[in-house]
Amino acid sequence: MKSKEYADRVRLFVVSDTGKGIFKCAVAYLLGSLATFVPPLSQLFGRQNSKHMVATITVYFHPARSLGSMLDALILAATAFLYIAMISLSSMSVTVFFADTVHLIALGHAIVLIVFLGGGLGLVGWVKLRKNDPLVNIACSLTSLGTITVLTKEGAVQAGDYSLASISQILKMIVAGVIATMLVSILIFPISARKRLRKGLLDVTDSLSDMLALITSSFLSGDESELEDSTLSKISDRHKKLSSSITQSLKEAKYEHYLLGTERQAFVEVRLAQCIERISQSIGGLRSAAAMQFVVTNEPPFGSSSRSNALATSAPLWASLMGNKKGSIDEGERDLLSYFNPPSPNETPTNGRLESSQHEPPFRTPTQIFELFIENLGPSMRSLAFTLKEILDHFPFDASRDFAVATTPKFKFSLERALELYKESRRQALAVVYSQKDMDRSRPLPVQADWEDAAACCGHFSFSLVEVAESIKEYLVILDELQLEVDENPRGRTWNWLKFWRSSEERTELDSFDPEFAEILKRTDQLGLQFIDRPLEISNNHSSPVGLEQNQFKQRLFRRVYHAASFLRRDDIKFAIKVGIGAMLYALPSFLPSTRPIYSHWRGEWGLLSYMLVCSMTIGASNTTGYSRVLGTCLGAGLACLAWEVSSKNPFVLAFFGFCMAYWTAYIIIGQGKGPKGRFIMLTYNLVALYAYSLASLDDDDGGDEEDSGRNPLILTIAWHRVVAVTSGCIWGLIITRVIWPISARQKLKDGLSLLWLRMGMIWKRDPLATLTDGVHPDRYMNLKEEFYLQRFLAKLQGLVVASKSEFDFRRPFPHAAYARILKLTEQLLGAFHAMNEVILKDLHASPGEEALLKATVAERAQLCGRISHLFSVLASSMKLEYSIPSDALPSIEHTRDRLLAKIFAYRASDAQQQKTTDEDYSLLYTYALVTGQLNLGIQAVLKEVEGLFGVLDEEALRLEF
Repeated sequence: MKSKEYADRVRLFVVSDTGKGIFKCAVAYLLGSLATFVPPLSQLFGRQNSKHMVATITVYFHPARSLGSMLDALILAATAFLYIAMISLSSMSVTVFFADTVHLIALGHAIVLIVFLGGGLGLVGWVKLRKNDPLVNIACSLTSLGTITVLTKEGAVQAGDYSLASISQILKMIVAGVIATMLVSILIFPISARKRLRKGLLDVTDSLSDMLALITSSFLSGDESELEDSTLSKISDRHKKLSSSITQSLKEAKYEHYLLGTERQAFVEVRLAQCIERISQSIGGLRSAAAMQFVVTNEPPFGSSSRSNALATSAPLWASLMGNKKGSIDEGERDLLSYFNPPSPNETPTNGRLESSQHEPPFRTPTQIFELFIENLGPSMRSLAFTLKEILDHFPFDASRDFAVATTPKFKFSLERALELYKESRRQALAVVYSQKDMDRSRPLPVQADWEDAAACCGHFSFSLVEVAESIKEYLVILDELQLEVDENPRGRTWNWLKFWRSSEERTELDSFDPEFAEILKRTDQLGLQFIDRPLEISNNHSSPVGLEQNQFKQRLFRRVYHAASFLRRDDIKFAIKVGIGAMLYALPSFLPSTRPIYSHWRGEWGLLSYMLVCSMTIGASNTTGYSRVLGTCLGAGLACLAWEVSSKNPFVLAFFGFCMAYWTAYIIIGQGKGPKGRFIMLTYNLVALYAYSLASLDDDDGGDEEDSGRNPLILTIAWHRVVAVTSGCIWGLIITRVIWPISARQKLKDGLSLLWLRMGMIWKRDPLATLTDGVHPDRYMNLKEEFYLQRFLAKLQGLVVASKSEFDFRRPFPHAAYARILKLTEQLLGAFHAMNEVILKDLHASPGEEALLKATVAERAQLCGRISHLFSVLASSMKLEYSIPSDALPSIEHTRDRLLAKIFAYRASDAQQQKTTDEDYSLLYTYALVTGQLNLGIQAVLKEVEGLFGVLDEEALRLEF
């Protein structure tokens, strides 16, 4: 039974997409190895020992890709060859000029070494870092291989002569490798990026459907465990993983659409993916709104001793705001003042109402308010959530018909009907909740704060659900547009991208459905945070007009010089420079007559290539790549020696062993997702086994000490040379990474977290609600593009957490779990930011009642925003100094938040009716207070994590440190 079950599992794996891709990789490598094993094919590439490069290209550009990805790979391979040709011809021209005309060939060698080798490989490293794309990384590796081979191995540059044979041979090998890979990719189990994209979109919407159902269920049941359950966490992680692959699928599908002339379908698919991303953000805001329910129900009542002590200082504010014009205080106001100034235990309460308040009806807790709200809105909320889930669960792409578009028109009508009913039920439910508030006038006003918190939370969640519904409504509209383009194709096949004579503005206007959307797409590849909104203007009011003019001239001059040299402070420029310096120093022996034999004997070109592969932005990434490179090289060399001894030089046996090795390493690359490890094993096996066969077939002109007197290759010597070369290159890469401008992933993670928290503090310091009264554009708070950058920056920090695990520190191992929790909490804080953003953007014009309320609470909101910004600054400084300030030593946001609530209630008790404000006018400020409460809890949680990470900052620590 077990053997049958195992056989079934193997069969299912073989016929799966992953199994098919692995098989294609093995077949492509087998075709690439024929350039070495088949004499007629081998003769096409001349008498040299680098014909294994054909098989190397099939490993790099493996065929387990879609057609769009192969087109991208073809463009990158062509670009790589052109770059190799340009560098090679320029280097040969320089050496020929200095050798034949100036007769200073050493100077020519120096120029080639510094400018073309150091500068050329430095530029390759910069492109690799800047693009940060797996396929671009492979193209950069291929470029490095070709450049290093021509400049340091072939010898034409060292001899000061032209040699087009090496360039033509590299071109032939690149073309042969690409042709073999593309034939396998297209003819054997072809993969369509368009189908893969649509399948990915189906998986993303499926995960969104599950998240929506769990979040809504948690709010309706009042069960916090559903929101914090591992099931929702797993679905969320799966959603992130799927969403990260959509961008690459869009890129690959775009190439296929451009090839077929269906460009407008590509634009609609991009819009669809962006719409689904907005749905994801809206569901994230819905989750944040649902979490507010438990913030309200779990916090102490507004009138409890823990909060009344914090509000004791607010009593004068209440008294001054609630006192009438005659200076008298009515009975209800006495209750309020006595509430904030409770009598001592020895005093006897003189207010009968205060005594009777202990026997008031129990219908006053936040939990009961939520029950009342859900009782009125629950049915329509369940109906709307069910409709939304049904839409997201529906497959708009029919898998049985190659993922053809198959929309359902009834969904749009059902959603519009459910949304209208829900909005009406929401209005009625909120009216019921607020009407119950006025049934018991004897209830003290501070107790009503709990009511208002709960009512605002209900209103915010219900509004967030409306935002999700509106996003899904737009999703249905875009699906209809896509179906129209696919089924009818009203404009036919265009190929407008080939019309180079048209301006970019014309192409955008004709090809895109929305110019503003196209402008956003142009900027989606930007990374980083715009830390300063505008240039800092320095003025000197005490200078004379002449002195002022001179100062302004100097300032302009220095500013231009400063900005002109600012690129040298960028990490990517530093990385390119140090990569070029390291490559130049490692390749120096190949240009010196005394050391060139040693460089050639120990295969320095492979060491230099290993150096280029190991050099990474951070120390942790270099350590990871270097370890994989050395381990893979040793393992690949050992297996190559074993295969060589078993095969006894038989090309058929070697080809079979190569196919098996390619299948195994392809499983490591594709199945396990460990690309560098699998490639390093296969490449070492490839260059050892195939190079040995080239020597054995007398195809190589000079094997040196790697063959005996009978021209039999010494396989152990060949493998040893490769291992030594690769290990030396890896060690050199680690040395350069650590010595020249070292960039620690741990330190970069800390700096990135500090920068992110500072940016979040600056965003909140703007006072989000000021955009409604001060005539400030809402983007001043946080526009969608800035929110997108924050999310991208957070994802970049999550990558640094992985790289930091490979960095060594004598103090302790990297606390991966603690940083993972910090990033998760920071992500939840960004969810609160998004929730506030949605509340603001729903109506950019404040009603007269809202405007009066906002103007009356300017001072309190300014204090609250300043306090939140201050706590974010504390977080940033704690991370930078590696010390934490205990949360109980910092002033809490709750005190300032309660003062804001006190001001709101005092305003309502005094002049609300005269100002003609309604309950809806107050909902904006109550939601604002809820978000600040959620931020407070999140910041306190991060502070505790930092406290456990670094310890507490105290006087003893300061004394020891300074």
